[in-house]
Formats: sequence, structure tokens, C-alpha cells
Amino acid sequence: MNPLARNILATVAGLAVGSVVNMALVTVGPHVIPLPEGADVSTMEGLRDSMKLFTPVNFLPPFLAHALGTLVGAFLAAKLAASHPMRCALFVGAFFLIGGIAAANMLGGPMWFNITDLVLAYIPMGLLGGFLARGRSEA
Repeated sequence: MNPLARNILATVAGLAVGSVVNMALVTVGPHVIPLPEGADVSTMEGLRDSMKLFTPVNFLPPFLAHALGTLVGAFLAAKLAASHPMRCALFVGAFFLIGGIAAANMLGGPMWFNITDLVLAYIPMGLLGGFLARGRSEA
């Protein structure tokens, strides 16, 4: 297979699998850490309005979803890439960062969470995923 085509497919696979991990953790999160009384997260409007009810612990599942989704996606993209694995991993991180910025703009939320999420969950996890995909023999 052409290396460019393989890199593109690897990156698309990383984006797809990272998105699945993200959504799975976002879906499971409220079952592990219950939402505050009166919170409605079934719609974007309900989520935006419910943010004021959240305690800091309620922000842990979305942060972990963003960070682990990016990490898994970046790792997979780098592992499957024919060449430039770190570029593929960082593309996944950058793509999810753009989504995180869009979500922060749409939902609002506390500034401390938005900064923490945008600074720690995307590019650092993309780098870590790319680094972990290299394995011991290439380190």
C-alpha cells in the first residue's frame, strides 16, 4: 500500500477509535459519578444550563474521555502509520483539540476546566500516544 494512503487510513482509524473511546467514557461517566440533582445532559442546551450545578468531580469523566480518547486515537494512528507516526498522532491530537475548543465555546463551563481540558487533554496526549507507539526498540 502507498505510504501516504496508509498514513491517511491510520489517522482516520485513530480518529474513529478515539471518538468511540471518548463517547463511551462520556456515556459511562454519569453512572460512575452521578450528576447533580436537576442536571439534564440529554441536549446541548440542557448540558450548558446544567454546568452551573456541577461540582469539580463531575468534570472528571469528560476530562478523562477527552484525554483517553485522544491518547488511544493517537497511539493507534502512530502504530498503524507507514511513516511519520508522530505527525499522525499529533494530527489526531490537533483534530480533537479543535473539537474541544468548539465544545468549550458552545457549552461554556468554568474557565478552570476549559483551560485544564484544552491544555492537558489533547496535544500532550497526542504526543504521549505517539511516543508510546514507538515501543522499546525505537525509544
